[in-house]
Amino acid sequence: MTYDHILIRFGELSTKGRNRNLFIRTLSSHIKQALKEFPSIQLQKTRDRIFIVLNGEPHDAIIEKVKKIFGIQSFSIAMKVKTDVQAMKDGALAAIKDMDYEGKTFKVSVKRSYKQFELETNELNYAIGSHVLVNTDNLTVDVKNPDINMRVEVRQDATYITSKDIPGAGGLPVGTSGRGMLMLSGGIDSPVAGYFAMKRGVELHAVHFFSPPYTSERAKQKVIDLVKKLTQYGSTIKLHIVPFTEIQVAIQKQVPSNYTMTSTRRFMLKITDELRRKEQGLAIITGESLGQVASQTLESMFAINDVTSTPIIRPLITMDKTEITAIARKIDTYDISKRPFEDCCTIFTPAAPKTKPKLEKVSYYESFFENMEQYIQEAVAKTETITITSDSLEADDALSDLF
Repeated sequence: MTYDHILIRFGELSTKGRNRNLFIRTLSSHIKQALKEFPSIQLQKTRDRIFIVLNGEPHDAIIEKVKKIFGIQSFSIAMKVKTDVQAMKDGALAAIKDMDYEGKTFKVSVKRSYKQFELETNELNYAIGSHVLVNTDNLTVDVKNPDINMRVEVRQDATYITSKDIPGAGGLPVGTSGRGMLMLSGGIDSPVAGYFAMKRGVELHAVHFFSPPYTSERAKQKVIDLVKKLTQYGSTIKLHIVPFTEIQVAIQKQVPSNYTMTSTRRFMLKITDELRRKEQGLAIITGESLGQVASQTLESMFAINDVTSTPIIRPLITMDKTEITAIARKIDTYDISKRPFEDCCTIFTPAAPKTKPKLEKVSYYESFFENMEQYIQEAVAKTETITITSDSLEADDALSDLF
């Protein structure tokens, strides 16, 4: 006997009541997308589990893909046997002997979804456990803290035997919590914010502000690579690249230098909100961390937020840089973010930006713009959009010619 299935447990999805099927269908589609390079696998859905039938595909490579899919609490490689006492005994023994078991402790944990089965849970625990014990050497029972917990899930159509739980990514399947616009600078923080938003089921659109010739094509490629990295966690992502040079130059001419940072962020938020409306999004996500830089004080966020009533999600707001960096390394975006190419947030940076800007002052300075709305609409109209998946790049326009 060999392991021929991967058994997936849902966790939080089990609490979704009437919406449970929608969540499971979405999760199933993400699993199919992540495993499309393994053509022989099949998925089987039940009310509380998804089974990946391996059909000879390598489980080690599939496990690495499954670990990154949001909506999975845990999973195990599993052996499928008949719902028959002798088949369960043989399967459990084969599973133990497939492991480095000598000198270790074990227990059997039976879960009996098929309540009409001839033996009750404790009777099955004893029957299977004693069979394993008498047919192995140097293996002992410990029901409280075993080295090996042999799980046996008894269902009417089949029984599944597993011996090791692997933690999943948790959260909710991407797309089940609506669509949000991630303001993606190219630094360390915003990709981490996007990761956490995806973990809570948000379908991401990324918005990047691009200011040639002050920012380079390599800076743009860096952002594309970051988005591609995020797609490994369950979804296709649209990247909107906004031409921002003209607005930044206008701000430099119109607004006192210590307020240019505040005004720049307000323009970015207005444009992102316009794109949100166009793409039917419901929220804006940022990588802000309270007090990290001048634009992330409470006073700055109050003045910048004034331009929109759209919900703004800030997953990192209470984290410090060390915590954020550790997560960036974990999700493998850190090395990309550290590439030394400037983005539009680092050019035109004033020597002494206001850390406590006044809303009435920045509003007053911006009142001298005669064509602010025109600037915004032109930037939105000229925005280039790329659809990015984990293994492909599709240009919605002629942008591909640039690379």
